[in-house]
Amino acid sequence: MTNVILLTRKTENNRDLSVTLKSFETECNKCTPISPMNCISRCKVYKLKNELRRLQETMGNPNYLKELFNVLKNETRLQILQTMIDGRYSLSLLQQKLRKAGYRHSQGNISKEYLNPLMLIGLIAETRDEYYATTFGIHIAKLIKCLPEFANKLPSQSECHEETLLKSLLSGSKTFEEIEELISPKITSRILKRLRAVRLIKTTKDRDYVFFIKSKRDPQKEVFTATDRKLYDAINFEGISAGKLAKKTRLSIRITYKYLRHLKGKKLVFSRRTPKTYVLTCKGKKLATELQQLKQIVDDTWNSSQQVMHDNALKISVGGLSTNGFLH
Repeated sequence: MTNVILLTRKTENNRDLSVTLKSFETECNKCTPISPMNCISRCKVYKLKNELRRLQETMGNPNYLKELFNVLKNETRLQILQTMIDGRYSLSLLQQKLRKAGYRHSQGNISKEYLNPLMLIGLIAETRDEYYATTFGIHIAKLIKCLPEFANKLPSQSECHEETLLKSLLSGSKTFEEIEELISPKITSRILKRLRAVRLIKTTKDRDYVFFIKSKRDPQKEVFTATDRKLYDAINFEGISAGKLAKKTRLSIRITYKYLRHLKGKKLVFSRRTPKTYVLTCKGKKLATELQQLKQIVDDTWNSSQQVMHDNALKISVGGLSTNGFLH
């Protein structure tokens, strides 16, 4: 029993619950508790597996991740979850703890608006009129460090299109058209406006989206004026906007466009429109990374709950539970 408790403490910070469960299986097979009740009342392994069984049903909801994000976009709920890392709280004790942190709510409001949503998604549980964070809830609470900063900047009751876009931008910038395909053309403009307003995304710095690029035509076959040559030589391989070209050659923008038309007429230069792209700001990247890690914990927990259910079914199908089977 002692070995199992020590192992649980050692691995409770491990995000990979499947690895933790395998370690538990080894220790459970060696465990010789005095009685089933003694084991159930003290063993964290038993509690973790029971928790995973309950989460398996809760996470089976196809909208679970969306509901989880919406529940967490609330400062009071996040404060309650962080508080419960330390232990169990009655409703009155939790109310006192929240007041010290600057949150003044009635016990009825705390129960209905804050505790119940956290319980429904499996982050906290209740027994004998005391509330505590589940192992899954503790994992989440230890992960979310910057989320309270943005809790009120994202809509609390939404389809989580903002979160979807933030996570997708971790892989790189996206054009407006690509974002339309990701979420919906009807709401893309509104989502982008909202995220830009809270400075989680931004457009690329270069606002000149028409670039001028040299063609493959041999310049030796053409006659250049001095200004033609100056502009042509200033155009780099990747292409350059008219504004930057004017600055580079110290010509006015009007003269720059005039001689660019000359070069285009000689088919030495062609223009290409580069669409505006959206990227994450530093804050946006921080939040998007946290959201991605949160999703990874959910996926890992779901896989672990599936493993527990599979192992249970397997043990029963081959002839019942072992002597210490109440742990499995």
